[in-house]
Amino acid sequence: MDSNQHVLCPIDFSDSSRGALRYASAIAGRGGARLTLLVVNDPLLQEASNFATRPSLVDETVREMQRFARQTLGVHGNTGIDFEVASGKPAAEVLRVARERRVGLIVMASHGVSGFRKLFFGSTTERVLRETTVPTLVTAGNDPGPADFDALRKAVRRVLVPVDLTVATAYQVAIARQICQSLSVPLLLAHVLEPLRPLASHSVVPTVETERRYRAEAELERLLSDAAEGTSPESLIVYGEPAEEIAKVAEDRGVGLVVMGLHSSPLLGPRMGSVTYRVLCLAHRLVLALPPQTKPVHDASVADAGMRAAPVSG
Repeated sequence: MDSNQHVLCPIDFSDSSRGALRYASAIAGRGGARLTLLVVNDPLLQEASNFATRPSLVDETVREMQRFARQTLGVHGNTGIDFEVASGKPAAEVLRVARERRVGLIVMASHGVSGFRKLFFGSTTERVLRETTVPTLVTAGNDPGPADFDALRKAVRRVLVPVDLTVATAYQVAIARQICQSLSVPLLLAHVLEPLRPLASHSVVPTVETERRYRAEAELERLLSDAAEGTSPESLIVYGEPAEEIAKVAEDRGVGLVVMGLHSSPLLGPRMGSVTYRVLCLAHRLVLALPPQTKPVHDASVADAGMRAAPVSG
């Protein structure tokens, strides 16, 4: 593994971030990557502490982080972990630290102590996903996390890649294949055909539907042949609203990890697509959100961190 491999795990001392920390530790430990825990303090609290006679807020926060890590990971929980404290807006600081430390993977919970509205994940995680250029593993809020890498493999069980058959698809499948090979779990490709909604009755609609399915089947067959080695790959085509169908497939097929991608723009960079957003809201399982490809597959930074990763379209 490249010595620059680095996993960043932002925490807020909630049970949700405890689960994220266990995933981050299992991944980093498997690949020999560095693991950094990050806490972002409120700048007003930081300013107030500057005038207090008690120990500094940074020192107190580091001690609390060390205690949190020991409670979460066991007596050796602090071994090989860097503790970083920042002050400012949480999402902006997460992105800054990820950039400055050149991390290969961010692991964070879908929500924490800031609250959780039904069907919506935490605002910090959402904002990170809208701007990240780093693959980000989002853990479900009620997921306690694995005790070790073998437990992580059992939690994943099967990897689902929703493919839209765009130019990004081959890269997405290649990275998912690497994850499956690393974890020894099967790969499932799914393509969702959204219903045609003609403004008026057209006799050509059945023909178009047949052609769409034929093309999707042919492309999925080609992708399966490319992904065959060591992944027991399967594919299926479903009809309906993409996010809802992806969540249903994940539930019905015992999927523990959904690999999806982030849209890109020449001006704005990666942005979370509406399908990815809704899958995160609906699926309640691990989601690996991946920015657009910037490196060849064999250089993918998350791959060597233990769970191979990089982009998919959502």
